[in-house]
Amino acid sequence: MRKLKLQMNITTDGFAAGPNGELDWMEPETDKQQLQVLSELTESMDTIIMGRKMAAEFTSYWENVVDNEQDSPEYPYAKIFVDTHKIVFSKSISSVEGRNIVVENRDLVESVNELKGLEGKDIIVYGGANFVSELIKNNLIDELNLFINPTVLGDGLRIFPDRYKLRLITSTVCNNGVLINKYRPTTD
Repeated sequence: MRKLKLQMNITTDGFAAGPNGELDWMEPETDKQQLQVLSELTESMDTIIMGRKMAAEFTSYWENVVDNEQDSPEYPYAKIFVDTHKIVFSKSISSVEGRNIVVENRDLVESVNELKGLEGKDIIVYGGANFVSELIKNNLIDELNLFINPTVLGDGLRIFPDRYKLRLITSTVCNNGVLINKYRPTTD
């Protein structure tokens, strides 16, 4: 069975975005350790899932890099993201502009469990905060890769709706102050 893996930047005080969805707090520079973890996560997946609110921004950003910024250090990742099958979960829309995207309107739990049962590499979820929170609430995420940025917001959007017990698998300290923790949910 395929795993559903979360890759998300969060603040030291546990916010995935500012109160209005701001992401300006993320550490702008990526170092070698981050690139290594990102590469491993990217190579382990063949499907990306995300919520409706994140889909347009995610798609337009990475497609712009592929189409207009071939010299960008982000280009190799952008190419993978654009070429990878993406599923957008929504109850209110039936299509999203972009390459290799389908919209899923069926029940979240049923659809994700069905995806996990298909042959292939793992599935990765990038967000947004409300969508990830629903996945966590329904115990659908098998591995959480949290990129903890050296920033405190004091207020914002959280991904953990309630108490949630995790088991630390690995921890990577990056030179730019980001701490990457890989967790698995536990029932203890």
